[in-house]
Amino acid sequence: MAASGPKIGVALGSGGARGLAHIPYIEALDEMGLSPSIISGTSVGALIGAGWANGMTGRDLREHSVRLLGTMQEIAGRLWTTSRPTLKNMRESGISMQVDAQNITDAFLPDAFPDDFTALCVPFHVVATDYHGWDQVVFQSGPLRQAIAASLAIPALFRPVRIEDRLFIDGGATNPLPVDRARIGSDIVIAIDVNGMPDEMAGKGEPNPLDVGFVATQIMTQAIVRNTLALHPPDIYVHAAVKGFRVLEFWRVREIIAQAERDKDAFKRAVEKRLKSFSAAGEGRPQRVDQG
Repeated sequence: MAASGPKIGVALGSGGARGLAHIPYIEALDEMGLSPSIISGTSVGALIGAGWANGMTGRDLREHSVRLLGTMQEIAGRLWTTSRPTLKNMRESGISMQVDAQNITDAFLPDAFPDDFTALCVPFHVVATDYHGWDQVVFQSGPLRQAIAASLAIPALFRPVRIEDRLFIDGGATNPLPVDRARIGSDIVIAIDVNGMPDEMAGKGEPNPLDVGFVATQIMTQAIVRNTLALHPPDIYVHAAVKGFRVLEFWRVREIIAQAERDKDAFKRAVEKRLKSFSAAGEGRPQRVDQG
């Protein structure tokens, strides 16, 4: 993007494994020669957005994700290495089936990833939820890894993350698609929604309790997203093609990326159209790319 061009803000939404669908859209912007002026992310969007803000390209993110998540053995090995309980942990916290979000964050970030927001190449906002205050908290400075872990802390699955004297859980509980943060200082805002679709498991038998909990969360998440879009309409809204993928199916990384990749050309056309509108008049109607 030329220095005189519009400033582009990108919001990357929450969605568990479906968040891997963010990667083809990042690749598309790379291929168009466009770079964001600000990135905001919630949950998995914060994890992927952090890599992007640190200078990783879409291709880098794809290769890193496939290498770390491409097999169940690799995922299981990393989870065991980072999450096995120690005697010290058990003495302090007791035996718990919940996973430490900080350990997971450290395990799946690239090597030599920075510890502080100041080291990033692009301004980056991470959304988490204050467990006791019941409201969103936005991190944009200070310890980066802790902020990502807080944003990722899915209730019941991950232990809440303590930062100073406050406890945080998944940012998706309050702002699953942080368009408002991507709007700051931007001329054009792109919002990428990777939440699931209705009835995607229909006809596949009785759901297990975990699936029921996740689907209920998705229903609530989609209601929040609709309100967000009404209050802070982006210039380009994408509902990524993520039908048929469960929240924790990270090992299906290749399938998730491949399904979202089919949308790249339509996404590029929407971006090009919005750029032309901006150049011609400085404003234009939002463009929608809604797959699935």
